[in-house]
Amino acid sequence: MPSGVSGLLHSFLAQSYFSIRSLRRSFRARPDVPGDAPIQVSTCSEDLLPGPGQEVQPDQYVCQTRPFSELYGLTDRSYSDYDSIETFNETGTVDFTSLLDEYEDAYATLEQDAGYILTQNLQDRSARAGLSLAGWKPGRNAAAQAIDWWEFDFEYSVPPEQSSQEFAVVNYNTTFYQWSNENNFVFDERGFNTFVKGEAGTFLRDQDPRLLLNTIVANVSYDDSGVTIHNEDGSCVRADYAICTFSLGVLQSDAITFQPELPSWKQTGIETFSMGTYTKIFLQFPPDQIFWNTSYQFFLYADPKERGYYPIFQSLDAEGFLPGSGIIFVTVVQSQSYVVESQDDQITKDQVLAVLRNMFGPENVPEPIAFMYPRWSLEPWAYGSYSNWPPGTTLEMHQNLRANVGRLYFAGEATSAQYFGFLHGAWVEGRAVGEKIAGLIKRSNQTKEVHYENLHGTTLEEEYNITNGFILESTFLTYGFESGTTKELRSIYDLPFDLSEEDFTRVKFLGKIYYWITSDRTDDEALMEENYVVIEKKVDANGTTTLGGSRKGGKAKCCELIDK
Repeated sequence: MPSGVSGLLHSFLAQSYFSIRSLRRSFRARPDVPGDAPIQVSTCSEDLLPGPGQEVQPDQYVCQTRPFSELYGLTDRSYSDYDSIETFNETGTVDFTSLLDEYEDAYATLEQDAGYILTQNLQDRSARAGLSLAGWKPGRNAAAQAIDWWEFDFEYSVPPEQSSQEFAVVNYNTTFYQWSNENNFVFDERGFNTFVKGEAGTFLRDQDPRLLLNTIVANVSYDDSGVTIHNEDGSCVRADYAICTFSLGVLQSDAITFQPELPSWKQTGIETFSMGTYTKIFLQFPPDQIFWNTSYQFFLYADPKERGYYPIFQSLDAEGFLPGSGIIFVTVVQSQSYVVESQDDQITKDQVLAVLRNMFGPENVPEPIAFMYPRWSLEPWAYGSYSNWPPGTTLEMHQNLRANVGRLYFAGEATSAQYFGFLHGAWVEGRAVGEKIAGLIKRSNQTKEVHYENLHGTTLEEEYNITNGFILESTFLTYGFESGTTKELRSIYDLPFDLSEEDFTRVKFLGKIYYWITSDRTDDEALMEENYVVIEKKVDANGTTTLGGSRKGGKAKCCELIDK
């Protein structure tokens, strides 16, 4: 029985390579090159690595994604422009992009109301209820349903009915407002896990016996002196501490047994949250028979009968991506993912081609020369793509998912209260637990993370703290303040510089970052929805607070601006 000071339980134990939640499959990416090439698909649609030359907030270094991307040369990535979209129904091209503005108006109200729910300790509700109360009611309108799916499901992998209004907004704001508001699609042929392998290479040797690949964990036994991992092949590992990073889907599947059984508060925490599934279906066509307009990145389809039926196609045969590749892929989520992942490739391919021929005309769409997609809901080391918070969930419920049980600790994207569903959520949580165990080893004493035997129905404002996994001092306040005068603002917020009264219409709090959303525009910012001034709060070693500001351009998905 190998033993060690600490152990790590992770999904890569069951794989043949070291990676994040991703798969490598054979796929013909270049028609002009004979043979197949490996393609790596991950459970997310995009990543938040900054694009070349892209400016990011200083707090982004907390997650260290920028240094990793630069350190390991992950430069093959391009900005995903969500405004580059063409819309279709079963008859072909139909422009219903005007509905995007209607949704955004309703989302602004939903976001504002989420702020009230958070700060006033009100009962959470579904994002669908919040959208309906804000006036967005797609009903049986196929075009509105497509917009609804594009704006919500495409981000969260679940429909608004299945998602918390409060924490859907928390999740979006803490990532896109705190760090970068841009997604960049990685197409580095080495795979998105390049920086993961690079970091592992700093402490793992070639053929390192501490890394067990193609090994399936069957049982985790824990007691007051340590943790023992029992594998299906009969081997086992004993450690003083262990970090369990199984996906939420695996924890919910009973694929792994625990001895003794996890306490009821822990089991309740695991079962309270949901695991979404996000499936990307790749097709490659002959490069001389491209039938879509490659000047667009996205193609949104409104099916007349079923919401979310092969709804969004994304072109990789586009400038800045892989021009000449002939690759396009379509994304489905949740219930539609379950359908396609349970049927064979031919059925799925026929269905996708039928949709494409509705969109672009049957005479224009040839047979693909390559076709593939993963089956995340069936992968025994994943059982889904990433986690989500259902309506009515609270930080107490989530802390029970996060908290350790004796010497057995838990980490992963699902244990992140703010960044769940994101890669940086897994990174932040893993690093925090690793540092905690390192401290325990040095001090040789055990500390318990807080958990709750008796749960409350709402989250008190004072519970948004580091004890419950909430990193930021406050996530956001989505309601605004009357702007008053520059003098008043300087007095209240101790600004070291002047802003004209026209420069702002509301104040948005985001942890230590304050956003003054402005309404002015310039020619070189014509593509930006809003402009804003970023005020960064800094506290030095002596406790002295200073604020510095700079004007930025950006498309801020913020709440409704207060009219002056």
